[in-house]
Amino acid sequence: MTFTLAHLSDPHLPPLPQPGLADLANKRVLGYLNWTRNRHSIHRRDILDALVADLQARQPDHVAVTGDLVNIALAEEFGLARQWLDGVGRPDQVSVVPGNHDAYVAATAPLFADNFADYIRGDDGAPGFPYLRRRGPVAIIGVSSAVPTPPFMATGWLGNAQRARLETLLQGLGSERMFRVLLIHHPLRSRSRIKRLTDSAELIALLQRHPVDLVLHGHDHVHSTMRIDTPNGTIPVVGVPSASAFNDQHHPSAAYNLFAISEGNDGWRCEHRIRGFGTTETINDLQAPRLL
Repeated sequence: MTFTLAHLSDPHLPPLPQPGLADLANKRVLGYLNWTRNRHSIHRRDILDALVADLQARQPDHVAVTGDLVNIALAEEFGLARQWLDGVGRPDQVSVVPGNHDAYVAATAPLFADNFADYIRGDDGAPGFPYLRRRGPVAIIGVSSAVPTPPFMATGWLGNAQRARLETLLQGLGSERMFRVLLIHHPLRSRSRIKRLTDSAELIALLQRHPVDLVLHGHDHVHSTMRIDTPNGTIPVVGVPSASAFNDQHHPSAAYNLFAISEGNDGWRCEHRIRGFGTTETINDLQAPRLL
């Protein structure tokens, strides 16, 4: 049996609601200026809707969304994002983790968990991160790297407590025959001081002790595949462009990943395919399927 997992990220749901003056009395003023000057022309609802329609036509078994559903974390944005996510799939069909824009300011940081509780609840029903959701042969593990940051910073952080819980969770999976997928917003390696995961070295060391089979992330708005070496092989770490992006000549157009996961006599097989917008506004395969 083949299990198909779809992965999209960073929808930055357009359009942005009009903020009040009080909403802009903090870091949001910079994000709002950036939106009105640049980002409003890059993140388009028609692009996002077309991408999701194409994804749903593939009928994946599950969908992973790795953060940045909103833009400057206005309270109104979270309700609109929940409506959009409900259109992507039911909570049992979709797993979500937050991005830095979902925790843009401390005042509304709790709203992500409040609005998306059904999409971030593990099989044990307990709130918080990390969570574990078993879907067919796949164990989906979600962690949160989303923390409020000062102006001009977009770093992420898991923290000691969450990493300890993640290690316990992975130890608990033990020798279960499950294909383990870790969802996180920030990439595990970054050249950018202002966009990096600040405890990436600690997370990588943890995954080398207790490997997963695949890591999915967003944040950089680009296609990317890197690998983490472990004593028993390598872990592919795969990123994806923004799901609403119109090609601005600096970042690629909107796309999503499809992973066909199956088990054979010699272990797991994971075939990776990318679908999205190329040089035209037509969605198609952007690469031939390849084994990770």
